[in-house]
Amino acid sequence: MKYALLLYAKDESWANASEEERASVYAEFEAFGRLLAERDADRGGEELALSDTATTVRSSGGETVITDGPYAETAEQLGGFFLVEAADLDEALELARACPSAIVEVRPVVVHGA
Repeated sequence: MKYALLLYAKDESWANASEEERASVYAEFEAFGRLLAERDADRGGEELALSDTATTVRSSGGETVITDGPYAETAEQLGGFFLVEAADLDEALELARACPSAIVEVRPVVVHGA
């Protein structure tokens, strides 16, 4: 079963990080990527640009409103994701615990017509 590991962090923490701090974080994520590959769980993932680059499109009642910024105004913003293959939620949570991100939301992927 596929699960999305959604990674959240404070934009300002990353924006204010030194090159050394960023290199350390990238090294941790590279190690996590190797773990996923070793377990044949890696199905993709990407780092996202900071939330101030987001544009939100809202449609309701035939009207569309486009606004600058992320959908949700929260302290932590979506910064990236991994798509993983896991036998069940317990295994997906085990992978999430190994992820270096401070906040990881785990969500199953819906499969249609399988």
